[in-house]
Amino acid sequence: MNLLDLTKSELEQLCVKHGQPKFRALQLTKWVHNKGEQDFAKMTDLQSSFRDYLSRELTVHIPKIVKSTKSADGSEKWLFKLKSGEVVESVIIPDGSRVTACVSSQVGCAVDCSFCATGHEGFSRNLSLGEMLGQVWAINYLSNVGRVTNVVLMGMGEPLLNYSNLKEFLKYLLMDQAYGLSRRKVTVSTSGIVPFIDRLRVDCPVSLAVSLHAANNELRNKLVPINRKYPLEQLMRACRDYQDSAPRKFITFEVVLLDEVNDSLNDALAISRLIADHGINAKFNLIPYNAFSGGIYKKPASEKIKGFQMKLQESGYVTTIRKTRGDDVEGACGQLSGIVNNRIVKVGSQGKTEIAGLF
Repeated sequence: MNLLDLTKSELEQLCVKHGQPKFRALQLTKWVHNKGEQDFAKMTDLQSSFRDYLSRELTVHIPKIVKSTKSADGSEKWLFKLKSGEVVESVIIPDGSRVTACVSSQVGCAVDCSFCATGHEGFSRNLSLGEMLGQVWAINYLSNVGRVTNVVLMGMGEPLLNYSNLKEFLKYLLMDQAYGLSRRKVTVSTSGIVPFIDRLRVDCPVSLAVSLHAANNELRNKLVPINRKYPLEQLMRACRDYQDSAPRKFITFEVVLLDEVNDSLNDALAISRLIADHGINAKFNLIPYNAFSGGIYKKPASEKIKGFQMKLQESGYVTTIRKTRGDDVEGACGQLSGIVNNRIVKVGSQGKTEIAGLF
C-alpha cells in the first residue's frame, strides 16, 4: 500500500488500528511530505515496532520519472510513468525565489477543449491521491530548483472531475506538517464544472482560475464543449458566489487567444461586459495560443494580443499576458499530452463524448 494514497483520516485510522495515538499520523506526514523521507526505519520519533510494521506493509511510492526536458527559459517538463504504464506530465517553472509546480490531475482529459493537446489525446482515468502528491513530492525532493512555493492544477486533466482526490490533495498542500502552502499559492484551473466549483467554495476555497475564452455560448460551446452542460449563465453565477470565499476575493479568467477566432477588440469588450454585468471581481490572464501537432488554430500577432490587453485594461481590469514558458519542449499551456489509453467513445452526429459516470 502506498502511504501517499492515504488521506489524513485514513492515516489516523491506520495508526489507531496498530495501537498508536492519532498524532502519529501528523508525525508520519511531516517525515514523508515535509522532510522527503521514504525510509520508515529513519523515522526515529516513531516506536520501533511501528516502524517495522510500516516497513513491511507500506511504501512511499513516487511515479517514475522517465524523461526530463529542460527549456531554454529554465522551465522543465517531467514525464512520470505510472504503475499502469500510462504517462502524465508536470512542468517545473522557476522564477527567482518562486518555484511553481504545474501538476496533472487525470490521465488525459474528457473535456476536449478544441485548442488543447491533452483533450486531443482522449481520456483514460483519474489520478489517485498518491499519483498527484507524487508529482509535488518529486519536484520538491528530486529536482535542483528548490522547494515548491506555488502549485497550479493546470497540467493534464480537468481537476474538478477528480474532485474527491483533489480535495484531499489540496488539504496536504495546505497542511503545515506537509507542504505548508497558503491558499493564495494554490490555484485550481477549471473549464467550468459548476457543481464542483460550488463544492470547492465550501470545502477548500483556494485560488480559482476559470478557462473562459468567449463571452457567448455559441462560440464557447465550440471551444469548451462542457459549456453545453454548464453554460455561461450558470458559470458566472458560480464565479460570483466563489469570489467571496476566494483568498484574494477575485476570480482569474483565462483567455487563450486564437487568431481570427476570439482575438478582436469586440471580443475583449464583450468579455469585459459579461464579467461586469455579473458583478464579478476579476483579473484576466491572456494566453497566446501554443501550437501542437494536430492543432487547428494559429497564434495571433503580438499587436492584436497587446490591443486585446489594453481594451480589458481600459475597462478597469488587471490584465496580464502570460509569459510563454517551456513551449520549445511542448511544456507550455495547452501542450501537455503524455501517454493515454483513451476510453472516450464518440457518439451521435454531433460527435459528443461519453464516458460512463463522468458527465
